[in-house]
Amino acid sequence: MIKSQVGSKGELFPPKKIREKLGLHPHTKVIYKVEGNRLIVEPIPNLDEVLKEKPSVEITLEEFHEFRKELSQRAES
Repeated sequence: MIKSQVGSKGELFPPKKIREKLGLHPHTKVIYKVEGNRLIVEPIPNLDEVLKEKPSVEITLEEFHEFRKELSQRAES
């Protein structure tokens, strides 16, 4: 556990060790969540990071086209 202090204007300044562990670099966008009395800060991955991740669903190009065709048909009816 690392202690820190809230700035005079209410700013939060996570210590360097925490920023490094979370990969928080200048201009990194984050999500703030409140759970109970806890503040949770999570970095939002950029597009390059998302594209590096293994896909959670794998489909063939043919399956994609068939699915797209079905969606178009449903939208038209």
